[in-house]
Amino acid sequence: MKKLLLWSLLGLAGAEYSASAQVQRIWLTHQSAEPSRIVVSWETAEPGDSVVEYGTSARLDRKVSQAENVTLHHVEIPLPEQDVVWHYRVSSGAQKSDTATFKGYPTQELRVAVVGDWGNAKPDMGAVRRDNPHVLLTAGDNVPNLHQFCGAGVANCTKAYSALIDREPELFRSTPFLPVLGNHDREIRQRGPKPPAEAVYDTDATAFRTFFALPGDEWKWTFDLPGFDVRFVALDLQHISDLGTTWQTCHAFAPGSEQFEWYRKVMETTRAGFVVTLHNEKSSDMRRQAEGEWGRMFQRGSAVITGFGYFAERADVDGFPYYNTCLSGTGAKYRDPKSKFFASEDNYMLLTFRSGSEEMIVEVKNLTGAVLERQSYAKRKRPAVKSN
Repeated sequence: MKKLLLWSLLGLAGAEYSASAQVQRIWLTHQSAEPSRIVVSWETAEPGDSVVEYGTSARLDRKVSQAENVTLHHVEIPLPEQDVVWHYRVSSGAQKSDTATFKGYPTQELRVAVVGDWGNAKPDMGAVRRDNPHVLLTAGDNVPNLHQFCGAGVANCTKAYSALIDREPELFRSTPFLPVLGNHDREIRQRGPKPPAEAVYDTDATAFRTFFALPGDEWKWTFDLPGFDVRFVALDLQHISDLGTTWQTCHAFAPGSEQFEWYRKVMETTRAGFVVTLHNEKSSDMRRQAEGEWGRMFQRGSAVITGFGYFAERADVDGFPYYNTCLSGTGAKYRDPKSKFFASEDNYMLLTFRSGSEEMIVEVKNLTGAVLERQSYAKRKRPAVKSN
């Protein structure tokens, strides 16, 4: 009888351990700067190795594994086929996920959703899911802050990002996610009315760069979809007037800085027909920086998208579009002096590219899915190739 009771207790304890030591969340990103590889990321309650089984059917006939002992897992897998549905499952020792799916990249029509200010909004993302995007990008401020999750001054706190994934688990495990930095994404102390003695923001964005496996330096990156002749460029720009104080949040952006010189080279050498730049500062302020050189660099591309203001907007500067998008449209109205379209509505953007087309279609949509504004843009004039 005692042995039976002991085994019953051990069995119950084992069941409780198994229930708690499971894969907790899964999300997809890109670490390579093009779509032939994808990173499957997940968290587990207990440390373990990292295994992804995957394939173009539920058979899951391919596998990539990493011998490690971690609770935050990043595994990059190759995606040699297009126009297919990928099935996959992750595991860490006895901790296993259910099988999930995501779309392979298409050959005929590419849909890219862009959202801003997710951290300070509680949106119904149903319209975004119905658009069925192939990739989801942001324009910064993906979480409200870091300090409310781990206390003041903790730069490596990733709990805010775990909470973000938990808000839309199906979207994140089925859609590659490429976020851009905002000030809230690295806020390790409350901002307060004046600059304090200690830094309010982690300029290095330690938690963001730990949690997401992104291209390049991760705080700035490019991502190419060559089948549709498009490049996306992410910058680290927000609260630029606070540079040099304990309120500083972004990397330096003056001429000679790493960010400025990197972006200048990107815009001088990029051959893609469509180039979309994403950042989190007020575009009308940014384009005046460096005696207008930032504006000239922006306008070598096709469009700029920011998540600075809590509204939807398109400004037009000499025929070049500057967009603002925000999942919450209820904030103060900071109109661009060149504003042509403006709406105080919760909103996101959908960019559509078609194979063989010379146009990029840009729609600003509210969260019911209604189109607030629609524009199309021709491919840009490509920079000349410099001879040696």
